[in-house]
Amino acid sequence: MQNETPPGHYRTIRSFVRRQGRTTQRQTRALEALGPKFLLSLTEEFFDFPAIFGNTYPVVLEIGFGMGHSLLEQAKQNPQTNFLGIEVHEPGVGALLAGVQEEGLTNIRVINGDAVLSLEKIPSQSLQGVQIFFPDPWHKKRHHKRRLIQLPFVNTLAEKIRAGGYLHCATDWENYAQQMLEVIEASQKFDNTSKDKTFVPRPESRPVTKFERRGLKLGHGVWDLVYIRK
Repeated sequence: MQNETPPGHYRTIRSFVRRQGRTTQRQTRALEALGPKFLLSLTEEFFDFPAIFGNTYPVVLEIGFGMGHSLLEQAKQNPQTNFLGIEVHEPGVGALLAGVQEEGLTNIRVINGDAVLSLEKIPSQSLQGVQIFFPDPWHKKRHHKRRLIQLPFVNTLAEKIRAGGYLHCATDWENYAQQMLEVIEASQKFDNTSKDKTFVPRPESRPVTKFERRGLKLGHGVWDLVYIRK
């Protein structure tokens, strides 16, 4: 099934800045060894997940996986779920693939590129869930327009998630958490799983990263939103 609805004009504002991080030898070796099999190309017309993964297990997408810690942990704990990760920074992609190699995982595939462009290649209603953990908060008010969670983007995600699937966002910036809540509610395509229609305690399915633990020790808050696709 081919995607028929492109994300639209909101691509004119980028939600990320490409950083020139150094790729370690471990990451480089993993990219060279696993890249041909595990890296997906945006030159494809669309992604055929059963062919890509070799099975019909549900597919969960994580956007902006950083160094891949949570994605690796979830893939290890859920062998009958396929995970697709999108990350623009090559050192993070290399780190994830190194972990995939060391753990012998087969249920992960990776896109080293822009999330908005990547979504164009994902068939409608083909995802069991989408995870966006700690996206760049663009904390200065004049930069809020660069935040990833905007209404056109959320509506595009809704097209890709099957009915009954989920959207899980998390941030350690309260202002961004409030914006996420307002935007997702405005889409009217999801039901909030929170009893008071706001935030939920961290689900056990979301691993805690070392950076999050450090922030919690410093008294920083974390806000999770979990929605079900109508």
